[in-house]
Amino acid sequence: MSNVVLLFLCIGIGMMLRRFGRLPENAHGVLNTFVIYVSLPALTLLHIRGITFGPGLVYAIAMPWLLFAAGAVFFWSIARAMRFTPQTTGGLMLSSGLGNTSFVGLPMIEAFYGAGGLAIGILIDQLGTYMVLSTAGIAIAALYSTGAVSGRDIAKRIATFPPFMALIAALLLLPFEYPQWLTDVLRRLGDTLVPLALVSVGYQLRLSQLDGTKTALVFGLAFKLLIGPLLLMLLYVRLLGARGDVVQIAIFESAMGPQIGAAIIAIQHGLNPPLITLLVGIGIIVSFLTLPMWWYVLQGV
Repeated sequence: MSNVVLLFLCIGIGMMLRRFGRLPENAHGVLNTFVIYVSLPALTLLHIRGITFGPGLVYAIAMPWLLFAAGAVFFWSIARAMRFTPQTTGGLMLSSGLGNTSFVGLPMIEAFYGAGGLAIGILIDQLGTYMVLSTAGIAIAALYSTGAVSGRDIAKRIATFPPFMALIAALLLLPFEYPQWLTDVLRRLGDTLVPLALVSVGYQLRLSQLDGTKTALVFGLAFKLLIGPLLLMLLYVRLLGARGDVVQIAIFESAMGPQIGAAIIAIQHGLNPPLITLLVGIGIIVSFLTLPMWWYVLQGV
């Protein structure tokens, strides 16, 4: 319950700060930079250590990759038919192709599946969602923000993306134990991600911009909350015959609202920021209505 309250509170704070002019016009850029360079790397360094691997977890790890790939194909096709701009297309691929598998996802897993499912959620988040964001996500952002970019430039952006660097460092440090002071520092820094990112989203959120974004917004929310999870369920359950808690939680996580981190990256690359902020703000709220439906559907899996 506290996470839900914090979510709405931070978005509201961002909207109020803008309404009363208490921050500079470019304040969201400062907040976004802190999230990317400090908050996300700290979370990665902290949580990658809690992952335990097993053969059945391949469905969990693969889910964000499959969802992102399906989203890229879906939005590329829709963009051609609807004549979306490259910035809109890239923004949809990035924000609606990745789910909020941590801040919203983990509390929802605990609420619907119990604390025992949290390890699966962390695995999805760290080796799935954030790995996709740090690699394929950066590639999409680079490609659609400039229109033409070399493979070398994309590789350079991925290699120098702070959360990706933190992921590599975390994997290399797995054999070593963190001192308690370092764990505490990383936790404190990581805790800044959600408040700062949501305040930034609220600061940029303008419902008056709905008029120019309705079509793209509908397609983005429809894929993220309904079409994407349905495709995953058809693949895992119908085609592969997979069953059990791991599969249920993986599909359930795929139905989360748009990911905040991906939205921040999209906004920093100029990928239709008004659309992205609406996708995150409205998408997370609507997901509270669609997630119980998915939980009910998945009971037979």
